[in-house]
Amino acid sequence: STNDIVDQMARAGVAEGAVVFAESQTRGRGRLGRQWSSPSHRGLWVSILLRPFLPPQSVTQITIAAAIALTRTVEAKTGLRPEIKWPNDVLVGSRKLAGILTEMHAELDRVRYVVLGIGVNANQTAGDFPAELRRFATSLRIGTGEPVDRAEIAAALLVEMDRDYVRLGHGQFEAIADEWESRCSTIGANVVIQTGHRRVRGRAESLDSEGA
Repeated sequence: STNDIVDQMARAGVAEGAVVFAESQTRGRGRLGRQWSSPSHRGLWVSILLRPFLPPQSVTQITIAAAIALTRTVEAKTGLRPEIKWPNDVLVGSRKLAGILTEMHAELDRVRYVVLGIGVNANQTAGDFPAELRRFATSLRIGTGEPVDRAEIAAALLVEMDRDYVRLGHGQFEAIADEWESRCSTIGANVVIQTGHRRVRGRAESLDSEGA
């Protein structure tokens, strides 16, 4: 996966801002080790190396910023209006368009580096998805009815991500959080959270100051 490559680069001391793209992945993954379908020359599979001046408990803010940067990019380049499903999915028409996987390497009080992975279904048709995913997944091509320019979308995404990363560095997370909440379909919904054998039911109301 692109996250694996960037992790190797980070351990070798590469400066933040390095970006890795792949045309396909043999070990693409999402949260909780779930496999991510990455058919060749169809999607946008990218990972970014960051070395933020954030405490470990605030790294969730980077995922929030990435989700906003991605939704803004998709809307500007395709006219689609995606929504965010907490914590890391981007949907169009209730189907998954993209996912974000943020992996952190930190000490108790200091982040060493963050690998921000973003996978976007760009030019897949329905037949490109495994049969078990076709009811739940979509792509920019399916949503717009025509192929998209992946390089153009990638460049726009990096510009938007850079802008929001700078905003985070200047302590402007509250503004990012407000925009995130305006696009999040989970806010206001009843949810069930499973933690081990414990199940908690409640209503998702807002983000806290750390991005949780």
